[in-house]
This record gives sequence, C-alpha cells and structure tokens, in this order.
Amino acid sequence: MEVGPRDGLQNEPALIPAAVRVALIENLAGAGLTSIECGSFVSPAKVPQMADTASVFSQLRRLPGVTYSALVPNLKGWEQAAACKLDEVAVFVAASEQFSRANINCSVDESLRRSEEVVHAASLQSIPVRGYVSCVLGCPFAGEIETAAVARVAEALHRMGCHEISLGDTIGVGTPLAAQRMLDAVARVVPLDRLAVHYHDTWGQALANVLASLEVGIHVIDSSVAGLGGCPFAPGAAGNLATEDLVYMLDGMGIRTGVNLRELAAAGSSICASLGKRPVSRVAIALESSSQARV
Repeated sequence: MEVGPRDGLQNEPALIPAAVRVALIENLAGAGLTSIECGSFVSPAKVPQMADTASVFSQLRRLPGVTYSALVPNLKGWEQAAACKLDEVAVFVAASEQFSRANINCSVDESLRRSEEVVHAASLQSIPVRGYVSCVLGCPFAGEIETAAVARVAEALHRMGCHEISLGDTIGVGTPLAAQRMLDAVARVVPLDRLAVHYHDTWGQALANVLASLEVGIHVIDSSVAGLGGCPFAPGAAGNLATEDLVYMLDGMGIRTGVNLRELAAAGSSICASLGKRPVSRVAIALESSSQARV
C-alpha cells in the first residue's frame, strides 16, 4: 500500500499544488504500484496540504487495476469522498486515548462511532473500507501501549466491516520482538490475512519490523515513496518506511511486487525535487550514486 501521496505529503511545511500531487500518483501507478492512498478529506484548517484532494481526483488519469483510495475521518469527509468515486476509503482510530484526544479531539470510543458511520455509508455504495489503528507500539503522550488496547480497537474496526486493518507505529519506536508480540495479540481477534502493518522509521527499525512481520504471516505493508512523511499530530515522528527500500528488500527475498524499482525511484526523485528536498530512501540514494558513477 503506497501512502506517499497522503501520509508522505501531509506533514510538508508548504502547500503542494494539485498538479504536483497528481503527477506523483500517476508516476507511482506507472511504476507498478496497484494500491495508492491519494489524499484525505480532513479539515483543511488542520491539514492544509490535503485541502484540494477533490481536485486531485478530478484531474487524475486512473489506470485499470489500480486502487485509488483516500482517508476519511467522518461523515462530512465521506460526502466529499463519495463525490470523487473512490475505489476505497480508509478510517482511522488511535489505540491511545491521549493521542485520540490530541489528534481529533475525541475519545477512542467516539472515534470508533464516527468510523462506523463512515463504514455504514460506504457499504451502501459497495465501497470497501480500510481501517487504520495508530500508536500501536507507542504514543508520544502516553508512552508504551498495551497490546490489549491495540487488539480492542482492531477487533472493533474488523467487526464493523473494515476489510483490512493497518497497524501503525505512528512514532516509529517499535522493535521486531515488540512488533511480533503486538501482532500475536491482534491476530487472536482479527484474522491474520486481514492485517497490514505501517511502520515509521524514526528509530531506524522499520525494515527490521517488516521482516519480523513477514515471518509471522503479514503480507500487506504500507510504505511511502522516498521515505516521505511524518504525523503532524505526533511530535518527533519521522518519515515512513521508504517504498524503494521495501521493494529492494522484497526483490532480494524473491518476493514479487510487480514494481519497477528504477521507475519508483524516479517518481521519488521527482516529488522530492518539487519539494526542494532529498530522498530519505537509502536505495534511492544508492541508485542515484551508481547512475552518476556510470556517467
């Protein structure tokens, strides 16, 4: 699941033109990614970088076989999303009470109720819904999170009809053993084949955590091109796992992704040039260096 166009861009300090976001999404699809989260329908006052997501969808040239999705926090966001004819929407709930109140100013239970309203509305139009659980391995306000709290939220999202639950280490503090323990707890209440993982790389553990997750049977991994991202509501949260680094590792393990690594890296370089920054991806940097050496 490529989350760069949403999670990767939402923390950028400058507003990003819709045309730039559209180009990124189209480049990612062209590189072979078939699940792309293109933006979110959230309050523009809180996340101004996502304010023109409807415009992005209106300009987007969609490829067959690619799922184009967006994050939707509530019914107001759903109304905007429904008009864009999305293939899938996502809802999100924190495993941490403190993070939930700091992020969306409501309790975890109230957040679950809002999500259930979106799931119900989407089901009436046969739109699948993906669920996110944030702060599954740590919270910037509460510290360590009990696995039981993560399992409770994940089970609630599954029961309300989310076809897949993505478990997010929002502040990137998790380590492989902690990740496996968390997954073991959640897999007792949600089928393993309905789970995905979403690791931020703040402490450099994202790829190690992915490998640990693969070992217990996870097969859906969220990542962001060029390692872009970070949570605007989580102090100190660094970028996501870089898609280039993930694809390189999976290629080396003989796991077919269908993604062209060089085209993916080119997409990352292009968006980074637009943002005036360098890719964080080690693989992208290595590819760039090897290309310059050949020249």
